[in-house]
Amino acid sequence: MGIHKGIIMALLFGCVCRFGFPVKIQAAEPAGTTQLQDAAGQDEGDDNIRLLYEEYQRNFASVEYRADISACGFRAIEEHIFPVEMGRFGEVSVIPAFDGKYHRLALFLVLQDGTVIYKTDRLETNHCRRGEMEQPTKEISAISLQDVDGDGRMDIVLITVCDDGNGPFKVGDVLFQNGDGTGFYRDYRISGKINRFGMNKSIELITAFARDGYSTEFLYTASTLDELLAKGFRIIDEQNYPRNFEKLGRLRVVPGTYRISDYDVFMIYLVNGDGDIVSSLQPMGDYDNLYALRGISCRDIDGDGLKDIVVLARYSYEGEGHQLIVQSDYAVYYQRTGGFSADAKIKEWYRCSDEETMEGLVEKARAYWGWKADS
Repeated sequence: MGIHKGIIMALLFGCVCRFGFPVKIQAAEPAGTTQLQDAAGQDEGDDNIRLLYEEYQRNFASVEYRADISACGFRAIEEHIFPVEMGRFGEVSVIPAFDGKYHRLALFLVLQDGTVIYKTDRLETNHCRRGEMEQPTKEISAISLQDVDGDGRMDIVLITVCDDGNGPFKVGDVLFQNGDGTGFYRDYRISGKINRFGMNKSIELITAFARDGYSTEFLYTASTLDELLAKGFRIIDEQNYPRNFEKLGRLRVVPGTYRISDYDVFMIYLVNGDGDIVSSLQPMGDYDNLYALRGISCRDIDGDGLKDIVVLARYSYEGEGHQLIVQSDYAVYYQRTGGFSADAKIKEWYRCSDEETMEGLVEKARAYWGWKADS
């Protein structure tokens, strides 16, 4: 297999960054693996992608000294440059930089004399758009240097902010320092789970998983309520009740949270009489934390005679200035054969306020489908 086709095939199996979608988990990246790899198109698009990749590769490979970073089209992020101890090299500078053309992120390790001793762009944030050179990375949210794997060497925990046109989202990553202190490597399994299961909101959340072993994965893979409870899921009792759903039968609506680091991850499960999970809902979306559950209503919203589910809650998240923001939001799920389908359009029509009530929200949601206010 030629080098260009090898690059194409390797990157077609990259990870999906956005929270809530499946990724292909890959083996750990070995130390010394070639650092340059990207996606390519198909058919006649292959040649164009190959040429773009070769241009980018030449620029990346040409960075041998600190001054080359800007000369080769990268913009160093000065506020996120940190010193780190690197084995026999002593203290070196970790310099993150964005490629100005494709918005790809690279990390450079630079000695005090300006020599680049290690560089990588094998980062999770550079795999958000498979098959494309350009990536949606906008900025670095946080970088932390700490010993994650307990081997006594400083590792790098990285969070970027991306925006693919559907709103900003975070992408987390961990780079482990090699045993000989000459560079870093990534474990694709760890990075994949961090982002697939929403553990990318903060440095503390990532380290709770990668260092301490706490994980939200069970929230998405559990098959019974007992399994959830055994692993620390806490039911919100005031909204926990059974309902008759016409196509799905009598199910218990079970909202609750799992606390990891300083965050309460909010989920709702529909559980049958045997304790099996029939369906799960993720109304929290890309918010960081459940601040307060305002209510859950099970009524017909879209006029098909089947009970739907409306969730109203307050969530918190980190603003652009790293300040805490609390915001009310809602989600609507329509009953369908075999489960519930989330509404992706209604919030383009109506955004709720902090004063929103459940009854008022239900009336507005039904009005969206043509119900009269007094019906």
